[in-house]
Amino acid sequence: MTTSAVDTRHLAINTIRTLSMDAVQKANSGHPGTPMALAPVAYSLWNDHLNYDPQHPDWPGRDRFVLSCGHASMLLYSVLHLAGVKNPDGTPAVSIEDIKNFRQFGSPCAGHPEHGEAAGIETTTGPLGQGIANSVGMAISSKWMSERYQFAGCGFSVYALCSDGDIMEGVGMEAASLAGHLKLDNLCWIYDDNQITIEGRTDLAFSEDVAGKFESMGWDVVTIEDANDLAAIDSALEQFKQTEGQPTLIVLKSIIGYGAPNKQDTASAHGAPLGEEEIELAKQAYDWSAEKFDVPSGVMELFAENLGRRGAEAYQQWEAAWTDFASAQPAAAGDLQAIFERRLPDDWEAALPVFPADAKGMATRVSSGKVLNALAGPIGWLIGGSADLAGSNKSVIEDADAGHFSADQFSGRNFHFGIREHAMGSICNGMSLCGIRSYGATFAVFTDYMRPAMRLSGLMHQPVLYILTHDSIGLGEDGPTHQPVEHLAACRAIPNLLVMRPADANEVSQCYAAAIGEAKRPTAMFLTRQNVPTFDREKMGDAAGARCGGYILQDTSGNPDVILMGTGSEVEVCLEAAALLAEEQIAARVVSLPCFELFEAQPNEYRESVLPSGVAARVAVEAGIEMGWLRFLGRHGRFIGMNGFGASAPFEELYEHFGITADQVCQAAKEQVAASRN
Repeated sequence: MTTSAVDTRHLAINTIRTLSMDAVQKANSGHPGTPMALAPVAYSLWNDHLNYDPQHPDWPGRDRFVLSCGHASMLLYSVLHLAGVKNPDGTPAVSIEDIKNFRQFGSPCAGHPEHGEAAGIETTTGPLGQGIANSVGMAISSKWMSERYQFAGCGFSVYALCSDGDIMEGVGMEAASLAGHLKLDNLCWIYDDNQITIEGRTDLAFSEDVAGKFESMGWDVVTIEDANDLAAIDSALEQFKQTEGQPTLIVLKSIIGYGAPNKQDTASAHGAPLGEEEIELAKQAYDWSAEKFDVPSGVMELFAENLGRRGAEAYQQWEAAWTDFASAQPAAAGDLQAIFERRLPDDWEAALPVFPADAKGMATRVSSGKVLNALAGPIGWLIGGSADLAGSNKSVIEDADAGHFSADQFSGRNFHFGIREHAMGSICNGMSLCGIRSYGATFAVFTDYMRPAMRLSGLMHQPVLYILTHDSIGLGEDGPTHQPVEHLAACRAIPNLLVMRPADANEVSQCYAAAIGEAKRPTAMFLTRQNVPTFDREKMGDAAGARCGGYILQDTSGNPDVILMGTGSEVEVCLEAAALLAEEQIAARVVSLPCFELFEAQPNEYRESVLPSGVAARVAVEAGIEMGWLRFLGRHGRFIGMNGFGASAPFEELYEHFGITADQVCQAAKEQVAASRN
């Protein structure tokens, strides 16, 4: 390599540093220290190793880059700008004006990377640990698609930059444990071992042998003593590419705020602007004379010559391989094309089962398993698993060809996440980001453990399906630790998350239709352990009403005196109460509201037809807390449900003890009717 080429490499690295410093300073907020430290590895990875075409950033065969330490977002934005990454419409993913408006409204350069704001941002990061856990899901997707469909062009690698915080977070270590167990040798984490956190040195709270820990989990570990050693970085990345049967951890020892003489290697370089004087001193250390936000001549050309040329050639080769594959294997190519385009098969809804009326019925977790298996037929990329509860969650795809995903069978459709609910949710997000229709299953009470991942599903508009069984005190003898009471309300509080609690088997089928039909919203499906009757639809409302989020299940011949509303297993209680009220000449309409979010999205005319504002007498029944029901009850309605934790007993006794009975609903309804007539 010529001296000028070497000089240009260092010029490019320092451009990443100075853009990051200048942007943080102009915004008067942000995290300059980590981009300054990690500029060499970001440069080396993108310019010399990443299989990526800046002109086609959505190319399915591209390597994925995840900035898990999302606070260092200017590192990513600087690289996307210098690499000339383009949006689908041909505009720059990140322009210099975008960088000048870092952290400002309307700029794609948000404080932490936000998926969908610009091409090249593969996932939303910032909550530490989430990015590396997402990267495991991406690596799984690569392995699954390439082996399931026998197309090598799906075999991309996944690189993630992570921090001490990512390594400390439990979700990160859950994901690392599973990645090592699965021998995901297409996964490389680069650990920024700068020994600094916001509060000070990491030894305040962290003294682990990280390398030894990862080796014990089955990872290949490479240590680089100096983050500025480009030859060592290059060697480590080459070693990753040659390693088989193990994911790779590169421990990169860096100096946060590198080059800033008064702030480098201190906590003050982490999360605040350096100040104009310190920036000037740092630029002097870099021998930097350019103006603020300047990109010197030759830097973008260097990226174009290396990354751009290499990526364009790789893209063209992939396109040729894809054409040959599609010709030879049209069925497999059709499935892959649907995955790439995030489409469903045209006839998938024809597979939805219809269940006959049955007074005994079945638990909705059981009917969920039947619907899941029915849809798994036409949707071959509907894949997922459970956090060690598959038998209870009824979440196994039973087709003989489904198989179980493992280090020995990457084509399996059934996943065993182990007792790692948080990692399961994050891994499902990573799989979804690659076009897979992923699902994760556990007991509803354990949504507490994966709530951050569920929130990010909503934030990133990923249609992940969360199958949540044992949804109330109805699970009985397991007691209050396992009986969710506030969890429905907590999930309903997450924007863009559809929360569904179907009342019988046919509502389950229709709720699945709504959930799977969603392209940009995740779904939390709450399901019973105990049996519920399958309603006779010749006498009651069409279950298709569940797709509207709420509908009239059973009506009166005239205007109703009172409206009884419920979800899930408590809809049966409403029907029983309506029968009791009829004996006393009180006309009750029964409304099933399996999904608040879908119901509130309906036109006002429809909502008024189901819940007419002229009927003030209303009772809602749900074996959870009241929060969220006011919108349907009005100021004077009554709620029958929980206001504390459950207890350990057979579920019938619990419903009686907590007053969630037809008699209690009937009494509340009569009081409501009397009050409305006065």
